Amino acid sequence: MINKRLLIKNLLAHNDENSFYDKKRKIDITHKEGKAKFLKHICALSNSNPKNNSFIVIGVDDEDNKIIGVNFFDDSKIQNLINAYLTHPPIVQYENIPFPHLADDKVVGLVTIRAIDQITSLRKNIWKYYGGSVFFRDGSISMPKVFDIEIKDVNSKIVAAIETHAQNNIEYTLDGVFDFMNKRQDYNAQYKVFKEYFVLCWSGQKKVIKNETLYSRVDIELINEQVRLFFSSFDEVSISYDDHSFKIVEYVSLGLQNAFNYYQLEETLIQFDDNAHYSIKTKLLFEPPQYDKKVLHHIYNANNAILEKLKKGLKLSKNEAVDLQNLPATYLICYLNLFHEAIDKLNESKPYLKKHSASVYNAYQEATRILRKVKYS
Repeated sequence: MINKRLLIKNLLAHNDENSFYDKKRKIDITHKEGKAKFLKHICALSNSNPKNNSFIVIGVDDEDNKIIGVNFFDDSKIQNLINAYLTHPPIVQYENIPFPHLADDKVVGLVTIRAIDQITSLRKNIWKYYGGSVFFRDGSISMPKVFDIEIKDVNSKIVAAIETHAQNNIEYTLDGVFDFMNKRQDYNAQYKVFKEYFVLCWSGQKKVIKNETLYSRVDIELINEQVRLFFSSFDEVSISYDDHSFKIVEYVSLGLQNAFNYYQLEETLIQFDDNAHYSIKTKLLFEPPQYDKKVLHHIYNANNAILEKLKKGLKLSKNEAVDLQNLPATYLICYLNLFHEAIDKLNESKPYLKKHSASVYNAYQEATRILRKVKYS
């Protein structure tokens, strides 16, 4: 089993960006330009490496390889995005890798791309790229190319050596368990061994809501691979497990006018097998709350008025300042109740919310995360 933290270190230490490896300070697939650029890189790496894995490491400074980290990215539906836009799509996995020197809410993103030995191309237009475009890696750059020859496999031995040097061992596993238990001891840190092989650690602040035990400030890590499976400072989740599996059900709090309820968002089931393999399956459980259209029209128009004030740099009233904290969630609710333009307004609000305060920008990120899960399911 590969220790993903070691894999990232090996990639950074032994290779500059090349035809099987790319690094990014960050990615943003919440808008068309960012989505298009990400798809271009996936397409190029897949085409340039038909016989081996290729990688994108996210959260690394381009100039000096310094690991700066990015926010935890829990988009389990990223393969759906790949399938929607690419012909002959590769198998793509996004994983969150914690590093000891990073803050609790920061990880390094690792995108692993496994080609299917066929030419990958864009299925349809996106941003400035046309449907049918084919990309390859030219050194460290993803470029559109016309191809008329067979792609040569030049990286398999190099990639195999890098992955071999990143194999996990008992020492790394024990160190990982001790590190986790010490770091999370204030939040009910626990561990369990599955199938005498897999070591899962988790922690969370326990609370009981309507006779159901939920946890906030949840951190769940698969120590064997040094992969963070779940992290949240705010959301509540329920946790259950047996000797063969570990299940997480994530909840979100949504509502209007100070009347909030918990709604199931997504179920994640980690299944451990006897042959030293495991699988992660997710299932969307979310049923959007429905509200009176007249009430939503009033809230939608009030949100638009607040957004216009933010654009012009005008001071908000006391009530508007309160409503601003709920603006991302209420735009989301409006969209889920068929106010189609609300999603455009939500995207439009991003730079102004980010500039205003950390709390309201966190609310924006939470709203877009829910929307991403719903959209790609």
